[in-house]
Amino acid sequence: MSTKQVEMVLAPKQPHFVGDGFRVHNFIPSGYGLTMERMDPFIMLDYASRYHFPPTGKPKGVGVHPHRGFETVTIAYKGSVAHHDSAGGGGEIKEGDVQWMTAASGVLHKEYHAESFCATGGDFQMVQLWVNLPAKDKMSIPKYQAIENSHIPKIKVDGGIVEVIAGSYQNQQGAASTFTPVNMLNAKLASGGSATFSFPSNHNTCILVIEGEVILNDTEDVPLDHLALFKNEGESFTIKATQQSIVLILSGEPINEPIAAHGPFVMNTREQIMEAFQDYELGKFGELAD
Repeated sequence: MSTKQVEMVLAPKQPHFVGDGFRVHNFIPSGYGLTMERMDPFIMLDYASRYHFPPTGKPKGVGVHPHRGFETVTIAYKGSVAHHDSAGGGGEIKEGDVQWMTAASGVLHKEYHAESFCATGGDFQMVQLWVNLPAKDKMSIPKYQAIENSHIPKIKVDGGIVEVIAGSYQNQQGAASTFTPVNMLNAKLASGGSATFSFPSNHNTCILVIEGEVILNDTEDVPLDHLALFKNEGESFTIKATQQSIVLILSGEPINEPIAAHGPFVMNTREQIMEAFQDYELGKFGELAD
């Protein structure tokens, strides 16, 4: 197998708040050229780098809002989040857990800092991804996967472990079910630890350094909070940690269908976007108290 080379290493942009509880750096889509089409099926990546919130009696977060046509995935590295949606999904995800919501035909949802976290305050660090759905599944029934860390397979590597959230690693299937081929992995490595990954050359692939600092293919340094994008050629690459590190690895087969996106809706045509707004105004996404 040939080596998958790095196309670019990107520093985080200035953060902004989503609601009052999520201080994020946006990587996808962005002015870096990481458009929805370039990164498909990963059509949004917001990274809440480590940030300290003081205790509060009123949970911070994002109130009720709709989604249609894709999935939202939230990975908790520090802190905890409570989620509720109009399809009946919900719960609290804690450090190491993942919430995977398939909005599909449409849901209302809200997400806030969990009450237990609000009571004590502390460091908060998360990744939220939007994962595209193929046209045939965009109007499927919504569902929710609450994935506790204890249910995520962990593969031992040199100086660490790889957590398999979705897809597979060393023939171990991940915890989440997906509609298209998606690999979502956490590499947790001690200083000097390393792991090798291999994905098809046409899959859109990137890594995000959550903690520490790493070197890719023994040549490319990727510091804390930076994202590295790979070229769509070659299959394998190696991550080596120069200090204790956590790295999120994303690789997915592009769906290669037209993308029409506006606000909380991602469909295939502008007409479908207009229909989504109409259905939302008509109350077809269900009910959810704010």
